Order: sequence, then C-alpha cells, then structure tokens
Amino acid sequence: MSAARVALSLARRVPLSPARLAPRTFSTVAVRREKYTLKPGDPEGKLVSFDQIKTEKDLLPPGAEPGTVPTDLEQATGLERLEILGKMQGIDVFDMSPLPSDRTGTFEDPIVVKSAGDEIQVGCTGSPADSHIVRWLVLSRKRPFERCNECGSVYRMDYVGLPDDPHDHHHGFEEPKTMADFVKPDYWYR
Repeated sequence: MSAARVALSLARRVPLSPARLAPRTFSTVAVRREKYTLKPGDPEGKLVSFDQIKTEKDLLPPGAEPGTVPTDLEQATGLERLEILGKMQGIDVFDMSPLPSDRTGTFEDPIVVKSAGDEIQVGCTGSPADSHIVRWLVLSRKRPFERCNECGSVYRMDYVGLPDDPHDHHHGFEEPKTMADFVKPDYWYR
C-alpha cells in the first residue's frame, strides 16, 4: 500500500469534531434598531380601515409593541397591506377569481379580462374546463382581442389602469407581424 492510501485510511478513522464557533453577540441589535426608529417629522404609521386609505402614507403600519412579534397587519406595507385590509372587509382587491370556463367566448360576447398593465397573458383551457392543454394568449392595449387556436374562444382585455400612464414610453419595441396584419381591413374585427 502506498503512503497516501495509508494516510487516507487513518484519516477516515479519526473522528472529526466541528470547528468551535464563537456564539453570536447581540451588540449589533441596538445599531440596527436605531436605524429604523422614527425621527421627528417622519410620518407615523397607524391602523386605518380600507375605506380610510387615501394616500400611500396611509399604508404605513404602526409596527409591533417593543418585545412582541408583529402580526401581518402590523408590519405589512404597500400593496400587501392594501390586500390584507381589503380581505378583512371581504374585498378582493386584485380580483384573483378564475376566468369563466363554462362558456366559449365569441366576438359578440367575449370573455373579459381586466388589466392595469399594457399587456396581459391569459391561459385558455377550453370549455368545459380542461378540455385541452393550456394555450397562452397575449392581450395588449393595441390588440385587445385574441382568439384561442384550439377551441376558438375569444378573450378581450379591458384596460383599467391610469389613462395617462407615465411608464408608457416607447422603448423601440414593435409587435411582431402575424398573418392577421396582412388581412384586408374589411375582415378585421371591430
């Protein structure tokens, strides 16, 4: 046996103890806590109901009492806080209900999808539900109607966002041309 093999077999037999780590000190906690204390002039968070929210400052929570663990209501901010306050009053702020799949949408009576963005992706599973694999359709403000190529169901996007969106600046992106762009205007949907 070579010397390397002997050394390796002996090393395997010796029990290894994990390196002793120094226990964590709590000297940095005061520094971190000081960073987040309110200063004079800072808006103080308060518990308000869903009806009383008027500005973004109303979505700042009061936080938990010192020495207690905060609840979601005491620590959530922004859209998460708005969603929690809405659910407490039975309001689904983001309308997370599934699209109707009990019927097939037509151009006269499409399945309506609301969106606050310029574009949204819709997954069609057919009618009745799960009659085909999910087909993803892209609806946009410029092209609000889309038809599933599997079942023929028609979807329409209703834009519910700001009328003059400040983020709606053109980045040089042009929607790719499809065969629908070469159809005579007489046959376009309206």
